[in-house]
Amino acid sequence: MRLIAYSSLLFFILLVTGCRHAKPVVVTKKPAPKPARPVVVVPAPEKPVAVKPPAPKPVVPKVLVAPADTLPFDEVTDLTPAPPKREFRAVWIATVNNIDWPSKKGLPVADQQREILSMFDQHQQMGLNAVVVQVRSAADAFYARSSEPWSEWLTGQQGLPPEPFYDPLEFMIEQAHQRGLEFHAWFNLDRATFGKTASIAPTNIIYRKPEWMLNYGGKKLFNLGLPAVRSYIAGIVANVVREYDVDGIHFDDYFYPYAEPGQVLRDDSTYKANYNGMTKADWRRDNVTKLVKELRDSIRANKPWVKFGISPFGIWKNQSSDPDGSATNGGQSYYEIYADTRKWVREGLIDYIVPQVYFSSEFNRAPYKTLVEWWTRNCPGNCHLYIGHGAYRVGRGSERDPGWWRPTEFPDQMRYNRQQQVVKGSIFFSAKNLQINPLAIRDSLQTNFYRHPALVPTMTWLDSIPPLPPRDVKAAMTAEGVELYWEQSAEASDGDEASAYLIYRFEGRRPRLLTNDPRYILGRCTGESSTRFLDKTADPKKKYTYVLTALDRLQNESREVSIKVP
Repeated sequence: MRLIAYSSLLFFILLVTGCRHAKPVVVTKKPAPKPARPVVVVPAPEKPVAVKPPAPKPVVPKVLVAPADTLPFDEVTDLTPAPPKREFRAVWIATVNNIDWPSKKGLPVADQQREILSMFDQHQQMGLNAVVVQVRSAADAFYARSSEPWSEWLTGQQGLPPEPFYDPLEFMIEQAHQRGLEFHAWFNLDRATFGKTASIAPTNIIYRKPEWMLNYGGKKLFNLGLPAVRSYIAGIVANVVREYDVDGIHFDDYFYPYAEPGQVLRDDSTYKANYNGMTKADWRRDNVTKLVKELRDSIRANKPWVKFGISPFGIWKNQSSDPDGSATNGGQSYYEIYADTRKWVREGLIDYIVPQVYFSSEFNRAPYKTLVEWWTRNCPGNCHLYIGHGAYRVGRGSERDPGWWRPTEFPDQMRYNRQQQVVKGSIFFSAKNLQINPLAIRDSLQTNFYRHPALVPTMTWLDSIPPLPPRDVKAAMTAEGVELYWEQSAEASDGDEASAYLIYRFEGRRPRLLTNDPRYILGRCTGESSTRFLDKTADPKKKYTYVLTALDRLQNESREVSIKVP
């Protein structure tokens, strides 16, 4: 307050001084001496009226420009390009066969929880903003509110609940949200059993609906040509959407199975009963597309804000098969697993797609940049494009794909992604490989690419209405630092409340409020009741402007509210 009072007084003194300084220039008393020489009444002498102070002198602003306070903003010292403020940054956490979590079957509950919390902490420290966790691996469940049996990879025996009892999905969602991580529930949709040695509970769907099953590759697979099967899978997903606070639903690339030597998928009878004049290949593709539509509709009907994404094999078609395909020579999802992935994004059937581009830039059959560039040309605005990275291949080059031996391959991929405006983020397979940290890729993310926080990109087709800003923001100097506190945001026009608050800090007397630069994000308070923030790093000798905004659950950001300290 003293500074404000002093500044106001100084401004008043300067203004008054400026006004006093202008009066002598007007020269209003010069006509007085003239009457002593009346003879000079020629018209010409009348011109001295023009000698009145011309325009140059009454330039009052010059007086006000002198103080530094009149500059609109402090000079920006950091002119380096800002990192992206919005970028999807996620990791796949695979549970099938205990790839990532839990580390082994039947692990004690306390150890299960310790392991997943350790992962979440590491992901938060790395700068990730989402996790994609496999919660249904083979007609089983890593959650309590399910019609399917408990997963054997959780408790060691399918159908056996954890002891002491807890709900892993509920636990993981809560812990992820506390760390500012979106939680996407990942389902496998084609497997009913994983193999001949798999534990199978008496309540497994294969016993209740044997007519739904196809035998292939030592597994029992759902027959996607049956409408009842597609409705069953959509119902499993709808149940999770209703019962749990998930941010997204996620599927991988297992639709129809990848071909195995000597194996035949025997769905002829189903095809003959349902083919509708299509070839068998087109019929299978239509079955998958119908399932994708049914999944989307079931999600929208329950919680329209929940995102729906799929991570297919990276190649849709090769150019040798279709001029519209990519300049590649590899497996094709369109033909091999009957997934018309380009159709899904063009028709807006999914909210995001994550092609698995697990190749290096030196893989001749499908170079990384060639494939990513194709996807940028084929992904419209109403579907986000994220890239799936094969973290498990880093440091494991081969004669066919030697690029993975190079320490520069992974960071080069990240840099290339950021040069493509359509690419809005990355997902890494998988969590264990980030922990192992081959060729220091985790360090590269944490100290370079993900050094600064990023918000998840918005999906305006799901929600375009921002929340209202925090109310009644106040600041107090304490022994520990600057404490900010505020009232919760009111409900926005769509009924949404704030799910988190962002705190920015700018240094100086008149800083530019560059809220598009995430380097100024000081912290994030998660949860509607989180209405206090303590800045322990504030220098008491410096002047700061704090800016607060609110976020809704789809990461729309409110307008700014600022406060100066001191």
